[in-house]
Amino acid sequence: MNISNVNAETKRKRVFSFSQALMYFEQLRPRQWTKNILVFAALIFSIKKSNVDMLFHSIIGFFLFCFVSSSVYVLNDFVDREADRQHPEKCKRPMASGAINPYGALFMGTVLLVFSLAAAFTFSPLFAVLLLVYFALNVAYSFKLKHVVILDILIIASGFVFRAIGGGLVINVQLTPWFLICTLLLSLFLAISKRRHELYLLQSNKGSHRKVLDSYSLDLLNQFNSIVTTATIMSYALFTFTSGHTIQLMWTLVFVLYGVFRYLYLIHMEGKGGKPEKVLFQDRHILVTVLLYGFSVVLILFYFE
Repeated sequence: MNISNVNAETKRKRVFSFSQALMYFEQLRPRQWTKNILVFAALIFSIKKSNVDMLFHSIIGFFLFCFVSSSVYVLNDFVDREADRQHPEKCKRPMASGAINPYGALFMGTVLLVFSLAAAFTFSPLFAVLLLVYFALNVAYSFKLKHVVILDILIIASGFVFRAIGGGLVINVQLTPWFLICTLLLSLFLAISKRRHELYLLQSNKGSHRKVLDSYSLDLLNQFNSIVTTATIMSYALFTFTSGHTIQLMWTLVFVLYGVFRYLYLIHMEGKGGKPEKVLFQDRHILVTVLLYGFSVVLILFYFE
């Protein structure tokens, strides 16, 4: 055989292997790892007491949550691969598009889950239990609960609450009830917006992709969002006054107001809101607001606490 042909064949195999590896990595949905930044919330609100060890623990907690959430995404895509092929955007996912072997991806997710739980247990047994409950709840969601109206939204939102609690566990900091309530309400806002976006995209044939969409209407989801938006703003305002931190936190309310209003604008005027992690980086107003909010919280707590 010609040596040049052998070299060309070897090169093609290498390119194929690299592209396949990228597809498997994409299956982990690394873009959605931004949701796990919430793990650092406990560290930020404890900035005055924080140290290098706490930062290191938070980083470990962040990556372990990324790995476990990725294993959930793998399982969810494995279960939904047929339905996702009918979705205008999700049909491009690696499993739905046929770019990777579904069972190979499932094996990868299983290995990642076992590794993450083992590492979490050696690091913090209570945190490992939290990750296990988070995974189990999402498994129940993937197989059954995603078809139960209203409960499906609550479970999506609970994932953010788990992240916030996990962030407190890894640095051994107790979170206030108001902080958890604010996290839950904001998470509900994002979850409702996600369902609304799905319904908006598929309102002509909504039941073909996700059965639970047959139980929703745009008017109902708009009412849900109105209730949750009001409760979120009021809860955060109360949090700034009653959390035990400096009262100067009340000045950060302006960023919360603008961020929520901007997101509502994107939902109702531009038909966005289905992917919060995508909106965060594509909309400069949201990104700048989040950065300014984080910077102001750290500055206020550091100098006025």
